[in-house]
Amino acid sequence: MTKHQQRVAEVYHFFDNKDTVLGFRKLLDCAMDTQNMEIYKESIELTDWKEKFPTYTEELIERSKILLQKIEKIRVQEYVKERSVLRARNILKSYGSNRFSLGPVSMEINKGQVYGLVGENGNGKTTLLRILAKEISFNEGELNFSFNTEPKDEYDLCTKLVYIPQRTEKWYGSLKDNLKFVLSNYGIKPEENETRTLMMIARLGLWSYKHLKWNELSSGYKMRFELARTLLRQPEILLLDEPLANLDVLAQQVILEDLKSIANSVNNPIALILSSQQLYEVEKVSDKVIFLKNGQYKDNSELNNAENDGLIIEIDTQSSREDLLEVFKAFNMEKLNFNGGVYVAYFSADTEFYEVMVALGNAKTDIVYIRNISSSTRRFFVN
Repeated sequence: MTKHQQRVAEVYHFFDNKDTVLGFRKLLDCAMDTQNMEIYKESIELTDWKEKFPTYTEELIERSKILLQKIEKIRVQEYVKERSVLRARNILKSYGSNRFSLGPVSMEINKGQVYGLVGENGNGKTTLLRILAKEISFNEGELNFSFNTEPKDEYDLCTKLVYIPQRTEKWYGSLKDNLKFVLSNYGIKPEENETRTLMMIARLGLWSYKHLKWNELSSGYKMRFELARTLLRQPEILLLDEPLANLDVLAQQVILEDLKSIANSVNNPIALILSSQQLYEVEKVSDKVIFLKNGQYKDNSELNNAENDGLIIEIDTQSSREDLLEVFKAFNMEKLNFNGGVYVAYFSADTEFYEVMVALGNAKTDIVYIRNISSSTRRFFVN
């Protein structure tokens, strides 16, 4: 089964389980993979119908499956990964003696993968993104790119390598007109321009906002607009600085799922790096998580070292330290720290998480939340 067929089968599964919200977004992903303008037009018509009749769930599923059958029959040329699209070796950036320095940082980025960049404020996340985007220079190291075709000039490079800062510039006119202007700069003919623009608007959930102006959009939809404008250019590397800022929890989860799915396009995958303070949400969608502290680089592959084999649990509870020590007295607990309003308990490698859960339950401990952070970059923060 090809990747295209796997994605189509996944969409059928969503609709069979009446999960039309996620199913429809995945349907549009499959449609975009075809690069077929007739499929695009049918997807746009279906989106317009869905927005007009939001309660017609059964009919939406039926119409979606009919379109899905057409998508399934189209042969999609799949991207074959050959090499990393970005390679950084021992990158160092210094701002003078006794001032902030970043690095050394070594990393490889592949298309179709999501890299999370986390760390406390002021630890170099934006600096690293801007170095990778070639916006600022670095003092030592090597930075190499391997694009499908060698960029002809700086404008072409900015098409393949795109950096979206946390605060974007104001734009004028309607959302749709701005997106059409992007494609017109690449010589796309008017009819195809209209179709591709509306397809991207549909995919990024902007259908009801396409005629609005900058000051009529919330921060979240301004970010979606920036993503739409960028994705129309079909970049190979996308660097996002705090795309989850100013979004509520549900919106964060939706945009991350969208980014993961778009990065995994069958024929136009993207290497994606995003920085964020939302550690757990980013970890869920990331293939690799990069951690910066005081400019020093770590990633979650280091969590597999033998020295990190122990169980580490983060617990938010009103219980006292003495209460928890009593609950855990039968375990080989190495230490119990109180960190930022929560307890962090360190156990030996032979302790199982479910055993700790059982002990807390038997003691009727009132738990606000509990999380196993043994394989999470969260442990870098608490250490």
